[in-house]
Amino acid sequence: MKIAIYEAGSGPRIGVVLGDRIVDAGLAGPLMDHLEAWAEIAPRLAGLDPASGLPLSGVRLRAPIPRPGKIFAIGLNYADHISESGMGTPERQVWFTKAQTSVNGPFDPVQAPRVSQAVDYEAEMVAVIGRRGKHIAREDAAAHIFGYCVGNDVTERAWQHATPQWSLGKSFDTHAPFGPWITTGDEVDPHALDIRCTVNGDERQASNTRHLVFDVFDQVAHLSQAMTLEPGDVIFTGTPGGIGAAMTPRRFLKPGDVVRVEIQGLGAIENRIEAEA
Repeated sequence: MKIAIYEAGSGPRIGVVLGDRIVDAGLAGPLMDHLEAWAEIAPRLAGLDPASGLPLSGVRLRAPIPRPGKIFAIGLNYADHISESGMGTPERQVWFTKAQTSVNGPFDPVQAPRVSQAVDYEAEMVAVIGRRGKHIAREDAAAHIFGYCVGNDVTERAWQHATPQWSLGKSFDTHAPFGPWITTGDEVDPHALDIRCTVNGDERQASNTRHLVFDVFDQVAHLSQAMTLEPGDVIFTGTPGGIGAAMTPRRFLKPGDVVRVEIQGLGAIENRIEAEA
């Protein structure tokens, strides 16, 4: 099942994507409030009629979780990205946070900040937590994941590398677009999905999630040893090689560029770079 947040002339609504249409789910409030009860909700939604919905082309899709409780992202998690970064394969998972205010819609503009000329893309699969848990065993991790979507861990490289902590360079406003919807975990093998990023139609990244150094279930198990994971928490699971900072010469994003990230079975997001007002 594909669950999206959409607007069609009024406030945001929760919808079910059926082919090229979206049908209102009849659920009030934010999606994250319904995640733990989804097993009871899903059977009713399974019978929705696409004809009762709206064309996807006529609605605005928003970030599926507009204000996550936590946003964590893992670094150095594909072998080719580790190689191009000139670093060794980490023995332990390398984590940083992104600010809640970095969340952005799947087709909304991404800002090139006033203070920056080093904005980069990072195509990533995103996991959304659906069930609260602490000290989650790896074999139980799938049961705590609501579903998966497409993300771009947009990064300001100069700020990222100005200090040993990466979070500031990862947290500029609009620098965490994800969506276009959440595909529920029962429909996805998260470790067998092609992932691709293009800039202005030029392919920059192409890999498969089977190449993750630490897979998604390892990530959930590890994070949960430190903190309680809660419904609506968002995890960016790592980017493959091909980032602009590793190219010769470096190729950072500039206003007018269009970045598209596609993941097999999860859809695609597309964001135009615009100068910060």
